[in-house]
Amino acid sequence: MKIGVQSIHFNADSKLLDFIQKKANKLDQFFDQIISGEVYLKLENVEDEANKISEIKLIVPGGTLFAKEQCKSFEEATDLAIESLRKQITKHKEKTRKKIS
Repeated sequence: MKIGVQSIHFNADSKLLDFIQKKANKLDQFFDQIISGEVYLKLENVEDEANKISEIKLIVPGGTLFAKEQCKSFEEATDLAIESLRKQITKHKEKTRKKIS
């Protein structure tokens, strides 16, 4: 799956980019028809420690899936967003199966 990563208000290091790519590639196990994905990493200027936001958008046949999480670290936010997308993929697959049958 082709994944684009954009970091807003900071420069992401290669370790973080590799982590995101590895996690996103695991979504292919659940749905092999993912066309592409975009990851937006944002650093909010909030006084709260949980100021790191990970937004993930997946383009799939028949729609777009989106998840956004805010945590203390980008890794944690990405993990939660990937888990949310995994659930959305499962629901999307069930809907498409019902339409076919």
